[in-house]
Amino acid sequence: MLYDLFNYLDQIDLPGAGVFKYISFRGISALVFSLLISTMIGRKIINKLQSLQVGETIRNLGVEGQLSKEGTPTMGGIIIIIAIIIPVFLFARLNNIYVIIMLITTVWLGTLGFADDYIKVFKKDKQGVRGRFKIVAQVGLGLIVGIILFLSPAVVIQENMEVRNEVENVIEDVTYQTHQTKSTQTTIPFVKNNNLDYAQFVGWAGKYKTEAACMLFVLVVIFIVTAVSNGANLTDGLDGLAAGSSAIIGVALGILAYTSSHIRFASFLNIMFIPGAEELVVFAAAFIGATIGFLWYNAYPAQVFMGDTGSLTLGGIIAVFSIIIRKELLLPILCGIFLVESLSVMIQVAWFKYTKNKYGEGRRIFKMTPLHHHFQKKGNDGIQAWLQKPLNAVPEAKIVIRFWLIGIVLAAIALVTLKIR
Repeated sequence: MLYDLFNYLDQIDLPGAGVFKYISFRGISALVFSLLISTMIGRKIINKLQSLQVGETIRNLGVEGQLSKEGTPTMGGIIIIIAIIIPVFLFARLNNIYVIIMLITTVWLGTLGFADDYIKVFKKDKQGVRGRFKIVAQVGLGLIVGIILFLSPAVVIQENMEVRNEVENVIEDVTYQTHQTKSTQTTIPFVKNNNLDYAQFVGWAGKYKTEAACMLFVLVVIFIVTAVSNGANLTDGLDGLAAGSSAIIGVALGILAYTSSHIRFASFLNIMFIPGAEELVVFAAAFIGATIGFLWYNAYPAQVFMGDTGSLTLGGIIAVFSIIIRKELLLPILCGIFLVESLSVMIQVAWFKYTKNKYGEGRRIFKMTPLHHHFQKKGNDGIQAWLQKPLNAVPEAKIVIRFWLIGIVLAAIALVTLKIR
């Protein structure tokens, strides 16, 4: 909104109006506004949730301090969603296809998470939205995003091309195609020729190669959206863990969006140039501000939980954002916390079922999953000694900060991988 207004004012030579042309100014403005909005409306929303008795029901997990969280307001993800959407509407170019996709993602998964929390809290149904319906909604979003990215004429790239010294076989320069093209390429880390085209996997389709590439790309989008949103959901188990981890990931994604949309920086990193992706910097700034602002109330001891309203939305935003800037193959590193949390649950369930079928009694690898609860629980004689470590429970705040530090390291590694080939 403000971009169009100040663009008009700049045309009539209003002093200072041209500052809105700079993505750095709009990004910083979105960050500040998002922080202010989340902290200012946070208390009012928490009070409203408390008056509606929207309290979290806590299962007794045998973890120190767990039961003290009983009754803490949930559905606080509303704060994050509002703090993202308002600054984006104010400072981003709303006719940008990437901004539109991100807004659709935010509202779609926010609605899904809200419905899940609503059923749990008001309908007193602990299962919330049934798993199959939740998956259908996530698949539906992946389908919409994948088709738009594949078919929209506004979604284009300029492919990077290496100029090598034939004698020493080193890269002397990185140039770009003079024309913008539709492409199913993405960036793959750790290899010299760092562009991977999904169409390479469907060469067998012959004249239907384009259609097959579309189907494969859409399937990849669906898988990533579902996996990352559920991973964020599993990570939301300690005060500030999911919000802080998401903020760290948001910083890395914002940097990647800026470099991908700036041809000089893209050339330095030898990655494809994505015209229009600079508007995602504004979205990333609002995302960072919203998650950090939410920590004002969600840091230990939490005054509010984000619930599925927030966790599903955060994971979906991260997934779709990375797909748009063609960096989805960096997610196993960048979202390493989400990945490990998800793997811990899958390994625990698989091992328990296997040992129950084989020995008649289910056994566990971790003291408790998701992984963050493993560190909260004291050693258990039912688990082999080497798997009981740490023997003593680690305080919740310390677990969260350590996970944040690991997240920062992973984000740095994800950025560095673009130069390690």
